[in-house]
Amino acid sequence: MVTILEHGGGEDAWHHFVDVFYGHCLTDPLLKPLFGAGKPEHVPHLTAFEIEAFGGPDRFTEELGGMPHLIDVHRGLKITEEQRQRFVELYLASADEVGMPKDAPFREALRTHVEFGTQVAKQNSHAEADDELHPLRTVPKWDWPDGS
Repeated sequence: MVTILEHGGGEDAWHHFVDVFYGHCLTDPLLKPLFGAGKPEHVPHLTAFEIEAFGGPDRFTEELGGMPHLIDVHRGLKITEEQRQRFVELYLASADEVGMPKDAPFREALRTHVEFGTQVAKQNSHAEADDELHPLRTVPKWDWPDGS
């Protein structure tokens, strides 16, 4: 079975996608308060997360702090629903911009992945105690019906 990672063009294509997407986040008036001036490690971290979630190696978990790190960076951000939705819009628009595949199963996998992830991030960004965090503690592995 072809993974979402492979169908999307492999690791280099995902890195390019994340780089373009992150650039949009840094300049978007609604998201800029969350990202500030940006951090040089954000693109490689998000790329590793996407690669792991979509069927690639687990570098995000094994080398970059995994979900505990992701929880820590979102805590206290107080992400609004409007910001969450804008993040999703930019993510999907960036997929178009870089020429990611347009077939319905792939695009549905992207949409459900980013919708779920932003819901988790939003919840964690408002958690004032550990028991208010989303229960997810590992990178979710996204799969899809690709017909293989």
